[in-house]
Amino acid sequence: MVAAYTEIQDTLPAVKLDHYMDHYDMDYGIPPDEIPDTTQGQAFFVATIVIGVVLVCIMLVCGMGNFIFIATLTRYKKLRNLTNLLIANLAISDFIVAVVCCPFLVDYYVVKQLSWDHGLMLCASVNYLRTVSLYVSTNALLAIAVDRYMAIVHPLRPRMKYQTAYCLITGVWIVPILISIPSAYFTSETMYPNGGTTPATHKVFCAQIWPVDQQAYYRSYFLFVFAVEFVGPVIVMAMCYTQISRELWFKNVPGFQTEQIRKRLRCRRKTVMVLIGILTAYILCWAPYYGFTILRDFHPTLISRQKNSLVAFYIIECIAMSNSMINTFCFVSVKNNTVKYLKKIVLLHWRSTYTPNKTVDEMDMRTSSMPVTEEIECIQLR
Repeated sequence: MVAAYTEIQDTLPAVKLDHYMDHYDMDYGIPPDEIPDTTQGQAFFVATIVIGVVLVCIMLVCGMGNFIFIATLTRYKKLRNLTNLLIANLAISDFIVAVVCCPFLVDYYVVKQLSWDHGLMLCASVNYLRTVSLYVSTNALLAIAVDRYMAIVHPLRPRMKYQTAYCLITGVWIVPILISIPSAYFTSETMYPNGGTTPATHKVFCAQIWPVDQQAYYRSYFLFVFAVEFVGPVIVMAMCYTQISRELWFKNVPGFQTEQIRKRLRCRRKTVMVLIGILTAYILCWAPYYGFTILRDFHPTLISRQKNSLVAFYIIECIAMSNSMINTFCFVSVKNNTVKYLKKIVLLHWRSTYTPNKTVDEMDMRTSSMPVTEEIECIQLR
C-alpha cells in the first residue's frame, strides 16, 4: 500500500478510469496511456510468490511466537521485569499486524493481485495499524537500548521505577498513534482497469494518496517521520550500544574476577551481541524501504517509467515487514524460555484435569523452581 501525492488533470473526462489515472499518475509526469500494467509478466508472478511466503511466515512466526510470550508474561509475574515489559510492546504490535493485517494483505497482494474488496474503512484501518506497529516497534527498540545503556554503563544510578516505565510505555504507543493519523486520513480506494473497459474487469487500488496541492505537506510530513522514527532512533541506539560495547569489552573490571563474575560478563556480552544484531537487522530491513520512498517521492523521474518499479517496492516493503520475524525470533524464542513456560502451562492444565485432588496453585508451587531463562542474567540484563 503505497503513499504518494496525486495530480488532478482537468482535461480528462470525469469517469472512474481517468479518475484512477489522475491518482496513479503520482505527479511523475506519465501520460495515463503509458502507465504499465504491473500485474502482468514474470516479475509480478515472482513477486507474488515472495510476498505470499513472507506474509504467511509473518503470520506463523509473529502470531504464534508473540502469543506465547504474551501468554507467559500474563501468567507468570516473575517474568515481568522492565526489559520484558518493553519487549511485550514489541510483541503486541507485531502480533496485531500478524493476526489482523496480514490476512488482508495476503488477499490483496496474492489472491486478488492488487485488488481491494473490503471497503474503504478496512483499507484505512489496515494501513493505519501497519504504520502504528512500525513506529511502536521502533520506539520499543529505542527504549530497550536506553534501558540497557543505563543498566550497564551507569549501574549505580537508580533503576527506572515501574510508574516511570508505564509512562514510557504509554509514550511508546501515543506518539505512533498520533503521527500515523495521516496514513488513515489520506487512504483511498481507486478503480483501475485490468484488461478491459467494463467495471466488472476493474480492480480497486488501496493506497495512501495525497493531493498534489499538498505535495509540500506530504514531503514535510515524510521527512519528519523519517527523522523521528528512523534516523533519530538508529543514531541513539548506535550510540548506546557503542558505549555498552566499550564498557563490556574494553574496560577492565577492578579487583579479582571470580568465575561468577566472568560468567556474568560473558552473558552480558552475549546479550549485547544479540541486541546489536537486532539493530543491524532493523537497519538492513527498513533502510531500503525509506530509501526507495525518498527516491520515488523526491526524484520520481528516476523510476517513474520503470515497468517493475511498483513490484520492486512491494518486495522491499515485505522485506521491511519481515523485520518483525527477526525481532520475534531473537526476543521471544532465543532470549526467553517461553517454550518451557508454555509447556508448564499445558502441564498444569493437564494435571488439573486428570488429578482433581491437586489444585492448580499447589502444582504451580511444585514447578516454581523452573528458571525464567537459561541464564537469569540474560533476560534481566542487569
